[in-house]
Order: sequence, then structure tokens, then C-alpha cells
Amino acid sequence: MTSIPAPIPAPIPAPLPAWPRAPGPDPDLHDEAADVHHALKALLRVYQLRDRDRICCHDVSVTQCHALERLVERGALTQNELAFALFLDKSTTSRVVGALERKGYVTRRPDPRDGRARRLEATESGRNLVKAIESDILAREARILAPFPSEVRRSMARLIRELAAAQAAQVDVTGGTCCTVG
Repeated sequence: MTSIPAPIPAPIPAPLPAWPRAPGPDPDLHDEAADVHHALKALLRVYQLRDRDRICCHDVSVTQCHALERLVERGALTQNELAFALFLDKSTTSRVVGALERKGYVTRRPDPRDGRARRLEATESGRNLVKAIESDILAREARILAPFPSEVRRSMARLIRELAAAQAAQVDVTGGTCCTVG
């Protein structure tokens, strides 16, 4: 039996050359924004690969897992509410939910407030799957974070939550827009 060599971690890319600065009161803001952007881009790529590798071991796609997590976290949602929470369009959300329903992780029931809508809810099997995936990922996360002091770990979590909230507030959920560069 041959062993598979461990993957070589990709180096964190160096920031791109500086862009023209917009006028403003903080001369370092542009460079700091670029540094944060490149660091987050590198982190997100690694986390996306981790999620794909860990989540897919549980017979769901990453998108299916995200949908199921939202249903477990927030309780029953309509398909439109779930699409909004996932930043997906309705047709993609419908396909994701259909796959989860076929696997027995989600049920659709009539919405008592709107006869045309369906309430989506995680089944017990779906809730158990989310717990198993989260347990797997958190065990790995704990090993990665163990070398950092507790106050640094708490600060990381707070900063990431604040950054995620600030970015989410800027997301166009109406289908996207294009901007002109110039």
C-alpha cells in the first residue's frame, strides 16, 4: 500500500502592487485594506477547500450543507427566506432543497401564512448531520487555534463576525449589479 504524500500548502500570495489611492483622511487605509483583502482571500480559499473535503465526506455538497445549517439555526423558513439567507437565487435554492429532501434531511410543509408557499424544515436526520459535520470541523479548528492565546482567539472571532456583518450589509441580494471601472 503506497502512502499519499501530504499536500504542500500553498503560500499566501504577496499583495499586488499598490492601486491609486482615493483621497481621504487616513493615508494608510488603502494599503491596510489591500492587505486585509489579500489575507482574507488566501484564508477563504483554504477554508473553501477544507469545507469541500470535510463536508463532502458526509454525502452533501457544501451548498447543501450551508442550506441545512441555516434551517437548523433559524428553524423553518420559506424557500424565498432560505434563498435570501444563502445569497442564492430561487431556482438554485430549489435544486439544493430538492436534493436535501430526497436524502431525507429536509421536509416541505404548507405554510400556514401563505397557501402558495412551503415551509422548509430540517428533519432529525438533517439536524444530526449538521451536528456531525460541525463536530468534525470544530475538532480540526481547535487543533489549528490551540497555539494562539485565548484573548487572541476571542479577538479573532469578534473581528471576523464584525467584518462578516459589514460585508453582508453591502451584498446586493437583488441579483447583482455591474459597476463600471474607470
